Amino acid sequence: MFTGIIQSIGRIHEYEARGADAHMVILGGGLDFSDVALGDSIAVNGVCLTAVALTPDSFSVDVSAETLRCTEGFTPGAEVNLEKALRLADRLGGHLVSGHVDGVGTVHRFVPVGESHLLEIDAPAELARYIIRKGSITVNGVSLTVNAVDGARFALNLIPHTLDMTTLKHLRAGSRVNLEVDMIARYVERMMQFTNITDKD
Repeated sequence: MFTGIIQSIGRIHEYEARGADAHMVILGGGLDFSDVALGDSIAVNGVCLTAVALTPDSFSVDVSAETLRCTEGFTPGAEVNLEKALRLADRLGGHLVSGHVDGVGTVHRFVPVGESHLLEIDAPAELARYIIRKGSITVNGVSLTVNAVDGARFALNLIPHTLDMTTLKHLRAGSRVNLEVDMIARYVERMMQFTNITDKD
């Protein structure tokens, strides 16, 4: 489990295709690995991955074909947002994030507005019902608040600090991003489905 508060910007140092899967070595960008053990989870651009090897300044992961198919951003040399797994004693500064990407969105517009930036993203149609104004969403691992929704398109405001601390500063129209909707919305939908079944019975 994660919070969507990025702890460092890493870089994919090595990328080795292994059939349809991949093995990656990721530089931590100053991330403290002293409390990370083999088998621990680290979110990479919002994707929960398992550390299979560690050095003082890097970690290695194995990525399945399914994960590669459903996500974006895993290319040699790419910068990536990193977050270590949440501990129960940690502050929940963002929102609860599972690290299981729900879909890939496309940036419609990314423009400066005052000192901040307006980011508009077109989500896959099947995710639109989970995205609400003032709700939470994760974009490339970053916890953000939705400011407006129009169908499957939603708008976000990025303050300078968010741009400085994440890779979102590199986005442009047409960029593809990993999206994870608020898990609470999915649980509510599932409970309502069973409520409807019970009512019919």
